[in-house]
Amino acid sequence: MAQRVSTSESKYIDKTGFLSRYAHEQTVARRESAARLAAASLDEAQWLKSLRKDLPRFVPFLTRKCGVGFRGRILEIGAGGAWLSAELSKLPKVVELIATDFSSHLLKAKASKITRMPGDFHRLNFPDGHFDFVVCSAVLYDAANVVQVLREAKRLLKPGGQLISIREPVWPLVKIKSRSKMIAKLVATGVNERFYTLADYKEFFRQAGLPLQVKRVNISTGFKYYFDAVVNGLTHARYAFIGTKRGRS
Repeated sequence: MAQRVSTSESKYIDKTGFLSRYAHEQTVARRESAARLAAASLDEAQWLKSLRKDLPRFVPFLTRKCGVGFRGRILEIGAGGAWLSAELSKLPKVVELIATDFSSHLLKAKASKITRMPGDFHRLNFPDGHFDFVVCSAVLYDAANVVQVLREAKRLLKPGGQLISIREPVWPLVKIKSRSKMIAKLVATGVNERFYTLADYKEFFRQAGLPLQVKRVNISTGFKYYFDAVVNGLTHARYAFIGTKRGRS
């Protein structure tokens, strides 16, 4: 039976026994992700500053440029601080947000409409067809099994519902020096690199049976907007992945 959640305020629901058979691999993946940040010389403060600057721009981009009509009940997987959920909660047609993450202590955002709870995105305890949207930010590349995560998202979506994934690291078409340096640092620390190409992501969605639209992302302004429009896909490869479950709601 679906759990009834109040949408007027934020709340946290603790859960046990939510881990899937991928739990050990996911723990390792999280450690690798932390090592990636260290190898790239990015501390948490820098990461949060970048996140808070970008995320408020992503939702308008998705609604205005990609035609995504966020509404109803939304699930965020791998939510971390739940900053994306916080931005989506501002939209009037969104009535409920559930933010899940493998690590419960990361779930910080307490905006209205949001319910926070621990959850393993490889196996989530929600009924089939429960959500209008499943969203994530820089999450798929960190999964122990990307196809399984996509299949689970598909199961949870209503017919016609959409999985929206943003900020996934994608290897660019051109090998640049910074990429070579990053790989060298990762090899030195023994990290099993998980960055994928655009073709890899397309194959993951195909295997999951989730038809995919790939949208180039440009949330810059002024001259930088035109510069980013030229180099996107060549050097920093920024995309939004929009998978739609077949059928009509």
